[in-house]
Amino acid sequence: MKVPFLDLPAQQAEIVDEVLPVWRRQFESAAFIGGPEVAAFEAEYADYIGVGHCIGVGNGTDAIEIALRAAGIAAGDEVILPANTFIATAEAVSRIGAVPVLVDVDDDYLLIDPSAVEAAVTPRTRAIIPVHIFGQTAAVEELEPIAAKHDLVIIEDAAQSQGASSSHGRAGALGRIAATSFYPGKNLGAAGDGGAVLTDDAELADFARNVSAHGSSVRYVHDRIGFNSRLDAIQATELRAKLRRLDKWNGARRAAADFYAELLENVQGVRVPMTRPGNEDVWHLYVVRVEERDRVLAEMAADGIGVAIHYPTPVHLTAAYAGLGRRRGEFPVAEAAAERILSLPMFPHLTEAQQEGTVAALAAAVR
Repeated sequence: MKVPFLDLPAQQAEIVDEVLPVWRRQFESAAFIGGPEVAAFEAEYADYIGVGHCIGVGNGTDAIEIALRAAGIAAGDEVILPANTFIATAEAVSRIGAVPVLVDVDDDYLLIDPSAVEAAVTPRTRAIIPVHIFGQTAAVEELEPIAAKHDLVIIEDAAQSQGASSSHGRAGALGRIAATSFYPGKNLGAAGDGGAVLTDDAELADFARNVSAHGSSVRYVHDRIGFNSRLDAIQATELRAKLRRLDKWNGARRAAADFYAELLENVQGVRVPMTRPGNEDVWHLYVVRVEERDRVLAEMAADGIGVAIHYPTPVHLTAAYAGLGRRRGEFPVAEAAAERILSLPMFPHLTEAQQEGTVAALAAAVR
């Protein structure tokens, strides 16, 4: 049995009759930038997350950078983030001339370790970025006392957690400001690229909207040097249709995660993911840990199973961040995980038969 890692065409099939008539009107009117579809999506997504403001932007990396700028982070400031994240989190920090300060993650959930954050604070630290990786929600409630003690801003990276929550609230509404991505493979994905900045702070929201539109709130009046990063109307239409189905699709992901756990219960040599107490995860990825990961991946791929690695190299061991001067061994949990993690197929339309085929191939590979 062949099993795709992700089945985006199945999602498109659900929404195509809803989206195409709107796209046709947009093409006929040539209304591509801004307009009522973008405004409606921003209002609906802000309401869904539980914040006062959503500003649609061009992509998730821009969203993090804009959130950092809105929070007042500037060149030379230090920003603490986990070593186990996609490089975009660090890139956004670097793009404004600030310094990414990496810390290790906890071994149970591979989320930023609050005790490591406390130890990494210096007089130059200005912000903490908890990354809600794999569809979880990081322990923001444990970071808040650290942030308050040292006058730091918490900026959430919620790119992988649309709809996830902890007992303290929904991912994207836990810090002072948050960023998310609508890359097509995300739980809420666009038909291209997109992102958003989320906040309850009207002043930060105004800054984010201004800086993302060439530093302009009034046409041809430029208050600051900004850049061009806007969510277009085509993407807003796609996202509105998918947002109406997000809870159903996240529920399907949770059911699939439960079934994986059941199937893998007696498979030796596979460490299954756990849910942090109080969390309701949305399983953007289902990440197991195995020995001889590369061999296991190759054998499963040869069997037609779509598997992947998120992510094979911690940020400090990439060539891009060699300049940080951090060596192998400094973040042992993130480094050990990078050698063992394996993402199994996970998407809302995943069938039980596909999961049984996936686990059969995995069990044979680890035997």
